[in-house]
Amino acid sequence: MSASYWEERFQSWATPPGSSEEDRIENAVTAVRKAMDADDKLAPITKVYVQGSYRNRVNVRQESDVDVGILYTGGAFYDEYPEGFSRKSFGIGDHPYEYSQFKEDIAKALTNRFGTGGVQRGNKAFDIHPNSYRVDADVVPVYEHRRYKADGSYNSGVQLFPDPGGKIINWPEQLLGGWPPQHYEKGVAKNDATKRTFKGVVRILKKLRVDMEEAGHQSAKDIPGFLIECMVYNVPNDRFFHPTWDEVVTRVIRNIWTNTKTAENCNDWVEVSGWKWLFRGEPDAKRAAAYKFIDEAWSYIGVRKYD
Repeated sequence: MSASYWEERFQSWATPPGSSEEDRIENAVTAVRKAMDADDKLAPITKVYVQGSYRNRVNVRQESDVDVGILYTGGAFYDEYPEGFSRKSFGIGDHPYEYSQFKEDIAKALTNRFGTGGVQRGNKAFDIHPNSYRVDADVVPVYEHRRYKADGSYNSGVQLFPDPGGKIINWPEQLLGGWPPQHYEKGVAKNDATKRTFKGVVRILKKLRVDMEEAGHQSAKDIPGFLIECMVYNVPNDRFFHPTWDEVVTRVIRNIWTNTKTAENCNDWVEVSGWKWLFRGEPDAKRAAAYKFIDEAWSYIGVRKYD
């Protein structure tokens, strides 16, 4: 296909979903908030917030669900400390309300609101089924996670415990105030620094993934949208300053292709939050899958050189 063909598609793909889809997403979030507000125990100790692609404004129409977090705000938190320090170092006591009980209480509140047939429990999230006026919602219970420093200050993220075991720590945004910026804030800053093209490119590549998946490309099925967003985030800002979407996308793809070809070249790449390595410490299969997708994406749109 020609550059003009892809330019027309990229212009369309760069824009967020229309107002009708946005309304259905907002209706889903509002319904979850009402479920918490209706529970006397949970209402005063929870904060409902939106996370994921919708919150970060990189969602596309084919992503037919919204990620909703429910943060416990009643005082308990999970933590990590520098070597030689512990909770006792800062006079922090234990809290009797454990995550497992919090999750059970949320399950009851959601069931009371949506009915037993409207809620399905997963390992990490509750799936709230869609209807004619709201989209599907993945509802994740989380506690605050504090990463302490030797001086007693800390950075605040979120933590959850999947049902099979283990833990997951994420840094979506500053939900409880403070510093430094995390995923949401960093994404906004990147978008501003690239004259509002960063998020457009993320949407384009996510729509391209859908197009490729429909055409039978397994690599498009294997890569999550979050990974696409993170890879684009690591592309230098000067790759985004070009007159057409076709040139911008081609230069971004070429940069990702060059750097994900070997583990060494992307060893210092980070998630958008800046708090977690993107590939370092992960199985190399993750990097290889990312490279395979971007390699096939470049071939799919056709190799064009911009000097």
